[in-house]
Amino acid sequence: MRWGLIPSWAKDMSGAAMMINSRSETAATKPAFRDPLANRRCLIPADGFYEWQRAGKLKQPYCFEVNDGDLFAFAGLWDRWKDPNGQWIKSCSILTTTPNAVTSSVHDRMPVILDPDCYDLWLDPGMHDMRAVSDMLKPYEARMMRCHPVSSRVNSVASDDAECSAIVELAQIQNRLF
Repeated sequence: MRWGLIPSWAKDMSGAAMMINSRSETAATKPAFRDPLANRRCLIPADGFYEWQRAGKLKQPYCFEVNDGDLFAFAGLWDRWKDPNGQWIKSCSILTTTPNAVTSSVHDRMPVILDPDCYDLWLDPGMHDMRAVSDMLKPYEARMMRCHPVSSRVNSVASDDAECSAIVELAQIQNRLF
């Protein structure tokens, strides 16, 4: 599955990089996400996610986890697109929502983390009640989450190991006079 939704009707895959996520509040009205929301929902497993907080010219990354680093699932959408060679490419995107108390101090959005009790309903291909689907797209319980600062090493795609989510001490940022 490729990250960045490519709608089935797209002329090419150039817009996929801009469709790594979608606002849950408007997904049902956006052409690229409307049909996948109604018919092609998926779970995207994770054990954490990162957001960056701007501090002047610097951006400090933070790791967000559920409970004690337990596995959880983002609300995802998928689609398939046929390339010029006739090959099917499957792609996906996550839905975002307003932040909870844990994420709001770092970022103005957060991924939709589904309650495990909703997994079956979210994945049910017969579920077409958009009101019931929309009710699942809310901020995750803040009391079930934690966050901590991490090294800027997470900024590199070459870094893909447990060290990315290791807690670091926040560096003291001093204002400089010129």
